[in-house]
Amino acid sequence: MVFTVAILGRPNVGKSSLFNRLVGRREALVDDTPGVTRDRREGEARLAGRTFRLLDTAGLEDAAPGTLEEAMRRQTDRALAAADLALLVIDARAGLIPLDQHFADGLRRQPVPVLLVANKCEGRGGDAGLLEAYALGLGEPLAVSAAHGEGIAELVTAMLAHAPDEAPGTPDTAGGFDEEAGSAEDAEAEGEAVDAPPSGPLRLAIVGRPNVGKSTLINALLGEERLLTGPEPGVTRDAIRVPWQVGDRPVVLVDTAGMRRRARITDRLEQLSVADTLEAIRLAEVVVLVIDAAAVLERQELAIARHVLDEGRALVLALNKWDAVEDRKAARAALADRLETSLPQARGIASVTLSALRAQGLDRLMAAVLETDRVWNRRVSTGRLNRWLAEMVSAHPPPLAAGRRLKLRYMTQVKARPPTFALWVSRPQELPEAYRRYLVNGLREAFDLPGVPIRLMMRRGRNPYADTGG
Repeated sequence: MVFTVAILGRPNVGKSSLFNRLVGRREALVDDTPGVTRDRREGEARLAGRTFRLLDTAGLEDAAPGTLEEAMRRQTDRALAAADLALLVIDARAGLIPLDQHFADGLRRQPVPVLLVANKCEGRGGDAGLLEAYALGLGEPLAVSAAHGEGIAELVTAMLAHAPDEAPGTPDTAGGFDEEAGSAEDAEAEGEAVDAPPSGPLRLAIVGRPNVGKSTLINALLGEERLLTGPEPGVTRDAIRVPWQVGDRPVVLVDTAGMRRRARITDRLEQLSVADTLEAIRLAEVVVLVIDAAAVLERQELAIARHVLDEGRALVLALNKWDAVEDRKAARAALADRLETSLPQARGIASVTLSALRAQGLDRLMAAVLETDRVWNRRVSTGRLNRWLAEMVSAHPPPLAAGRRLKLRYMTQVKARPPTFALWVSRPQELPEAYRRYLVNGLREAFDLPGVPIRLMMRRGRNPYADTGG
């Protein structure tokens, strides 16, 4: 079992900076604004040959019942309850304040062992605060600078002293995967479209405008209050990754900050949040765009959908709050019309109606996600592609260019995720955009590729395999 370490402390002492330093990459947003972190964040760190599960938490504060701050405090309490070791971080440059003492007293009453970490000790600016930290009664403070990497080796050594020896792992067996791969190769040899077997967890990002129910949807999928929710827009500030399982398929759910129109974003923290959401989209495999069913595909949602498709990600639409829609027939018709006119580049996008609050429609959503992922991974054999190309050219020849017919010589699929095809043309630059759309629509229909972006690249010259021996 992986050893779990919770990073605790009042706001703005550098908990997220320490989390990023230990996991070895920037996962948590870091800013001088207090209270940037709200949900608890999980990350895996490989330190001195050991694997640790790290939990970044919101700042410890006293909060009135029913407030967002109180919900943040509950998230921190859950992280502490799940931890094998706690790191209490203080700001050595600012020195001790009564809030540090208050929470240190509370941690001493917990069964979880605690290491006291005095952050921001670079230079001599933290010396006074480091000495004051002894008054917390948690043993010798460990002087570190998360921003500069100082003292991290000593911190890791102290963490290892609390961690039990790691059990040796068992070697992976690849029999099942090899069997699937073999069957896929056989199918491709026979000229069929095949779906590549999944490798690793499915990265599923949940995106949308503020306050459409993204965090509520993830909580409904997980069956627990894992993420903060509330009526206030912008509760989620950074992308939170949560491991999950659908049947035998591992999934990483990624909750993201709501995306408003760029012209309305002036706050630096919101700019960082949106940048984090865009990065989550770039790293995802499937993206679920959550839409308020009462306002179907507004301008900002179309902009988000186009960005997802431009990134080559698979897209599924989730019409949330469907239980509150009175005229459902009109809402479906409005969605179909909007998709036809505004997102023709991914004809056949799956759209699912649901209510995250009532946990309705979740099975249909995940079925659509898994099917869209299969399509996104689909491969088509070269032989079948070129037979199809000959039929398309025969039915609708390419236009003349400078009095000469353009020649479409050869096509192959160069990659999946998304399906990407290369077409050798006598003069690629003169093939009209309308004819390219004709080919893309034909690919989508002939090889069952609904709802995913299809990329068609032009290549100049003869069939590169025409003169090679088999």
